Amino acid sequence: MPTQLLTSKLFIPPLRHSLVPRPRLVQLLNEGLYTKRKLTLISAPAGFGKTTLVVDWLKQIDTPAAWLSLDEANNDLPRFLAYLAAAFQQVHRDHADLLSTLQSPQFPAIKTENTNASHK
Repeated sequence: MPTQLLTSKLFIPPLRHSLVPRPRLVQLLNEGLYTKRKLTLISAPAGFGKTTLVVDWLKQIDTPAAWLSLDEANNDLPRFLAYLAAAFQQVHRDHADLLSTLQSPQFPAIKTENTNASHK
C-alpha cells in the first residue's frame, strides 16, 4: 500500500524576516560544498537557527537541493524512504522510479560482486 505523503514537507521554507546573518557559518557550508564533502551535519538545540541558516545559504548558492522536513512519524523506515525518494524526485525527475520501487512489496534483488580474491 503506497504511503500518503505530505508535500509541504518537501519544500524549502521561506526565509525569515528576522534573519541574523551568519557569514562564518555560510563560509563553512560553502567549504564543505566546494571540497566535495559527502556530508555536512548541522547540529544545535531547537530554536538556534539551523533551518534559517540553511535556507539563507541555499538562496546564496546556485545548486539544486532536496529538502525534507522530518518529525517523529518519519521514524518508520518505509515512510522515511518514501519521503527521501520524493525529496530527490523534486530535484531530479529521473528518480521517479525510485519511489515506486520503494513502495513495491518486495525490493529488487541486489547484485553483489565477489570481492574475495583467492590467496595463494
